[in-house]
This record gives sequence, C-alpha cells and structure tokens, in this order.
Amino acid sequence: MTIVPNFQTAVDPQKLDKLAEVAVKVGLRLEQGQDLVITAPIAALPLVRLITKHAYIAGAGIVLAFYSDEETTLARYQHAPNGSFDKASDWLYEGMAKAYANGAARLAIAGDNPMLLSGQDPAKVARANKANSMAYKPALEKIANFDINWNIISYPNPSWARQVFPDVPEDVAVGKLADAIFAASRVDVADPIGAWAEHNANLKKRSTWLNGERFSALHFTGPGTDLTVGLADGHEWHGGASTAKNGITCNPNIPTEEVFTTPHALKVEGHVSSTKPLSHQGTLIDNIQVKFEDGRIVEAKASRGEEVLNKVLDTDEGARRLGEVALVPHSSPISKSGILFYNTLFDENASCHIALGQCYSKCFLDGASLSQEQIKAQGGNSSLIHIDWMIGSDKVDIDGIRADGSSVPVMRKGEWA
Repeated sequence: MTIVPNFQTAVDPQKLDKLAEVAVKVGLRLEQGQDLVITAPIAALPLVRLITKHAYIAGAGIVLAFYSDEETTLARYQHAPNGSFDKASDWLYEGMAKAYANGAARLAIAGDNPMLLSGQDPAKVARANKANSMAYKPALEKIANFDINWNIISYPNPSWARQVFPDVPEDVAVGKLADAIFAASRVDVADPIGAWAEHNANLKKRSTWLNGERFSALHFTGPGTDLTVGLADGHEWHGGASTAKNGITCNPNIPTEEVFTTPHALKVEGHVSSTKPLSHQGTLIDNIQVKFEDGRIVEAKASRGEEVLNKVLDTDEGARRLGEVALVPHSSPISKSGILFYNTLFDENASCHIALGQCYSKCFLDGASLSQEQIKAQGGNSSLIHIDWMIGSDKVDIDGIRADGSSVPVMRKGEWA
C-alpha cells in the first residue's frame, strides 16, 4: 500500500482561506451571476475548493476547474508518438474563449515544478509549446486585450517547493514556500483587502507620474546592459488594479509590485543581460544575453537553456520583439525575501523586466477602442507568446528620455529616483 503524504498540514489553513478570498474579492472582483473558469495543478485542489466556496458566496453562476498533472504531462514526453507534439487541445481553448466572450472570469493557479521538462527533448518541448500557443490564441486574446477580469495566484506545490528550498525536508519546504506566498500576496496581515487597497493606491501614484512625463523611451544601463526601449505611441502606464473592458476593476496578478507599459516594437536598441533565471514551460534558462537592432533580437545567448530560448524566439515574427516593459524597485518585498522562486509571477515582481511577444492593448490611451491595426501602427507587438524575464537589479540605472532628447532619472541602483 502506497502512503501519500499530506502536505496540507504544512500550510496555514486560515491564510490559505484568506488567499482564496483575496483572489475572488481583489484579484477578480467577481460579480453576481458571473461564471468562473479555473486552471490549476491537481496539487492545488485545496485552494481550488476554497476559491470555489468564496466565488459562490460572491454570487458566481458556475465555477468550473480544469486540472493539470505533472505525471501525465511527463508520460506524454516519455511515451507519446512523435506526431503528438504538433497537436494541442484546440477544442478546449475554443470553449474557454467562448466562455470569456460570454462574460466568464478567468483564474489561473500557478505552482507546477519549474524543472519538470528539463530532462526532456527540447525540440519536442518547443513543438508542444508552439502548438499549445497557437491553439490557446483565441482565449489568450481575450485575456491580453483585457476583455475580461482575470487573476493569477499561486499554491505551494511540493515539487515546486523542493526546487525553491532543496536543502530541507519536503514538508518543511512546502511550509516555507506557503509562508513566502502568503507574505508576497499580502494575506499574512489582519486586513488583506485593506492592505491591497493601500498597495494599489501606491502603484497608482507611480503610474500617474510616468503617464504625466510622457517619455518617448527608457534607457537601462548596468552590468552587461546598455538598452534603449522606445515606448509605443500613445502608451499608457498601469500598475496594480485595472479596469477591464467589461467594466470590472481587478488585480490580474497577485502578488504584483510592477508598473508597466507597451514598448514600441520597432524602437528597441542595444544589449541587455538577464539578472535572474527564467523558468519557461519546465526549462530553466539562465544568463540570457541578447542584442536588439530596430526592435528585433538579432543575437541571443544563455549559459543554460539556450536551445529552448532560441526555439522560443523562432515561434513567430513577434517573438523577437518586446510586448511589455515593467519597473519594479529592487527593495520590493519579493526581492527583499532573497528567494528565487523559479516562477515568473513572483520573480518578475522582484526586478524590472521586459517581455517578449504579445503586447497588452490596455497599455494604450483609449486602448479599448483601438483596432489591432491601430495598435500595430502605434508600435504594439503581436505574437503567440508573452514571456517576461528579469533585467533589473541594485546595479541598474534607468533614465526616461523625453521627445526632445533630454533625460530624467527614473531609477538609480534599482530604486525610484
């Protein structure tokens, strides 16, 4: 008889319940009668159940969860025929896109083992990722264009916890990761919803200042980095809570420490080095170094995962261009924790970052009314992918460049100037 360990005892049940409540009331701000689509690792079932409870208390219509499982994912790579890796469940994603078009909200729970596919054939991983990205595009467009209220949170999956805390017993690792998630998500305080209101107000001040400056570009300088990121015409900075096209103001990412906007896809020049590893679809990509010319990556290297990186860059034309630039102070709570999460949702909130691929239409003035052609004309990028990676540290300075060429200090040594 196999005994399955119960890691739930390592996770504070009251804080887990608070996380579920924050996901519904702050992350989604679910409305009366609104349906909810959840995606989650099967290990996150305890959190899914709590979210479902809070969603129905908030008046949800139907809550439906879809689960992933690491063992079944690995089984495909180990045993599936070669042709499997060019296929994806387009019928499922078409159904999700239809649900979003009919007004459903979306919640994703992150927590998969970041190294799950590190031992698998990179070519198969790349093919499967591309097929999945193509199939997911109808649903992703509803999310990237902010048609709906959506949210991502995390659960301390044991396999993820072992990667983050490899030197302690598994149950201790789960407890430590749970505590880190609760702290970063602001649910380890007496009034999490009030804490989020205060945090959103502070992020709003930053984005309001940046929008008032109307910079034409940002200039990043630091070790291995001399990068000028032109900003899209009519770009708009956002951070924290934002209002979706359906009129609901939600917090898409929990945690979040960033203010972000859309770069100009044709106006990025120079070279940049990553400051943290990127965990992408089960592969760790470390020490990324790329060179941009006319907005396009023309050279790309990495000390680890380089083959996967280059396959990602070959996904489509937009994969070599930027869809987002985000500013995060080095003193953010996630950075101060000193933890490398191997999870973009957390690691991007420890550092300034850029994203390859699809831009967010909401990061334009009157973005809700712009067509895809207008967004492209203003410099917005289009791609099947959107992948954030970290370029900020306490050694990186950022200047805002005005249209007349003058510059304004934005960040010095990783902190707001």
